[in-house]
Amino acid sequence: MPAQQVHYGGMRVRDFENDNGMMIFGGMRAADIADRFGTPVYVTDEQILRGNYRRIHEAFNSRMPTEIHYACKANTNLAILSILNQEGSHIDAVSIGEVLTCLKAGFPADRIMYTGVNVSDAELKALLETGCRINVDSESELERLAKLTTDIPISFRITPGVASGHSAKVMTGGKGAKFGIPYNRVVDVYARAKDLGFDVKGIHAHTGSGGLSTEPFSEVVDVLCGLVNDIEAETGIRLEFLDFGGGVGVPYKAQEEEIDLDELAEEIVETVREETSIKTLALEPGRYIVCDSTILLTRCVDVKDAGPKKYVGVDAGFNTLIRPAFYDSYHYVAIANKFNRACTAKYDVVGPICETGDYLAHDRALPDPEEGDVVAVYNAGAYGFTMSSNYNSRPLCAEVLVNNGEAELIREAESIEELWRHQRIPERLMR
Repeated sequence: MPAQQVHYGGMRVRDFENDNGMMIFGGMRAADIADRFGTPVYVTDEQILRGNYRRIHEAFNSRMPTEIHYACKANTNLAILSILNQEGSHIDAVSIGEVLTCLKAGFPADRIMYTGVNVSDAELKALLETGCRINVDSESELERLAKLTTDIPISFRITPGVASGHSAKVMTGGKGAKFGIPYNRVVDVYARAKDLGFDVKGIHAHTGSGGLSTEPFSEVVDVLCGLVNDIEAETGIRLEFLDFGGGVGVPYKAQEEEIDLDELAEEIVETVREETSIKTLALEPGRYIVCDSTILLTRCVDVKDAGPKKYVGVDAGFNTLIRPAFYDSYHYVAIANKFNRACTAKYDVVGPICETGDYLAHDRALPDPEEGDVVAVYNAGAYGFTMSSNYNSRPLCAEVLVNNGEAELIREAESIEELWRHQRIPERLMR
């Protein structure tokens, strides 16, 4: 079974085995998975998932004690969370729903860090009931939390003035961002928290999502280290941990090189050790851990030559994977049952949603497509299912976990009837 090497502009992204023209994923033929569970379907390889977590954990913990806070907004499937719980991961959660989901998956509350934005009083009360750690986003949130309790450890998210990411829509750390304590208010806010009686443990910032270079991370750590020292000098608070956020990216398209984790870890640890008394680091990878562990399988239902454009119509649209339509994101695609055939023409891969913007890929060289072919969309584990919707009244798809040649259903496909389960027709409209 020779490996089918997938290249973006000469850069190998991931190898999948080729068995007589059939793509092998997790020890199984991708087309067989599609036949067994239906399409569209998200399929996660457990061994890739575990390997990604272990790689980033080892890069940092071999140099300095570091908590890996999986940013679960990337993918909250209970089975995937359970795997990461087994690995010893911590959690970065951004809603009470994510906190409760992670608790259900077995995470202890003290390994869950909540970092919300525009947090309501009702959500604060619910969070306190769970016992999770709270990373405070604003002065308003601090004051409202103090009215509920001060008998908890907290940390703060600050706005570092450093922004990065694959799209302006995911850049979170620049000046004027809606997230965090503005830089010029940080020391005063820590002093206020101390006066209120809080035990302040750490400091946190997040620049954005999808970074492939070490520079933004180094920049934000420089900012955080300076603030750590200012806070200690002016308030007497000696912080225990520094969390430099998430955003560690993965290669999606041509000429993108994978970030050097060892280089990143070495730079960060060296700076923190030389400039502060901080003993523990934290970071929040989401995409890095789950992205390339998962493919989306979708079936070709229509092939159309529209003159200037040729189309492969599939049964997954932006209701299933919204990233290409929402972010103009690139996902590599391949025909899983023609994995060794030469490409013959370029096609747009488009879905069944009644929108011109409903596409998964533009101008992709593919072997001759036919109705019934299984199209594999790569790097679908992060912000794939978790951002899917019922637009056009289409049910959510299934999720499957594969592990060394065995496949298990980890989410049932939604039925049409389930689309209506929370709707009510007033009796006067039924007469």
